[in-house]
Amino acid sequence: MIILKYILKNNNPHFVEGLAKKARKTTIQYFGKTISLYAPLYLSNYCENQCIYCGFQTKTKLKRKKLSIREMNKEMEIISKSGIRSILLLTGESQKMAPVGYILEAVNIAKNYFSSISLEVYPLEVEEYQKQFQNGVDGVTIYQETYSREQYKKLHLSGNKINYDFRYKTPERLAKSGIRMIGMGVLLGLSTISEDVYELFRHLEQMEKKYPGIEYSLSFPRLIPPINGNFEYIAVSDLTLVKLICMARILFPRVGITLSTREKPHLRDHAILLGVTKISAASNTSVGGYAGVNEQNPQFEVQDNRSVREIISLIKQKGYDPVFTDWRRIENSSG
Repeated sequence: MIILKYILKNNNPHFVEGLAKKARKTTIQYFGKTISLYAPLYLSNYCENQCIYCGFQTKTKLKRKKLSIREMNKEMEIISKSGIRSILLLTGESQKMAPVGYILEAVNIAKNYFSSISLEVYPLEVEEYQKQFQNGVDGVTIYQETYSREQYKKLHLSGNKINYDFRYKTPERLAKSGIRMIGMGVLLGLSTISEDVYELFRHLEQMEKKYPGIEYSLSFPRLIPPINGNFEYIAVSDLTLVKLICMARILFPRVGITLSTREKPHLRDHAILLGVTKISAASNTSVGGYAGVNEQNPQFEVQDNRSVREIISLIKQKGYDPVFTDWRRIENSSG
């Protein structure tokens, strides 16, 4: 914790440059000069939780919608035509409006368009994750949001999400279910950065020791306050985020690091040269947003609106190779 605090406070240019060089060297050593691409697809924005920092929370007055089978096909077709072969399916945290069976239907459709399918949905039980895995899901992302129990309680006022321990144990349930890739992270800005990141690193270290066969990834999304929101958050500078990416790479050389379009272009462009291994492209954070029909309120405003083609060009300009797929689909099984 002391070392982490020191690094976060030390803004000496020579120190930061040294940190960046070590992170870049480590990334190239373990991942080569490649950047994987993916796109998020929001299936539903219904939510049963009252999380005071989120634009989808149950108390927010916004248009609610979940995609029909026909709409799913349309959205996925548009994303697939851009060249993207890795999809992240997201829902609001409402098991009533987006039950496990609904997610399974979405996965079935996604298999017609994408080589890799991941989820970012409400926490499930081991058996429910097993069904998703057996149906073709490769990975699941789950954020603890903040590791401070006290702050967590203040931020989550009602709904299933108030159960800190159930959420904390989600990565372990994922590992037991057979899921191959587990994404972990915190939402920067909710609580003390050094404490949250320290606990995230400890959590990941525990998972790696207990379940070494899993492919892990980290993400450090910065909170973008919801439109018309009045949540007081902790501002996180670009430099702080860069240092977190570098530290994660140095401490966990084999772990993937993901950066979404919630970050601005100049930062994403720079992060490619540090420790990031996967970025989203041409993202839309509203339900039905890709087709532009019945478009709903976005969860947050996208900061990088460049097309997939523009992102590919940028990656190549940096001397890296854009990767759409580096695997072949195999049938998942419980064996």
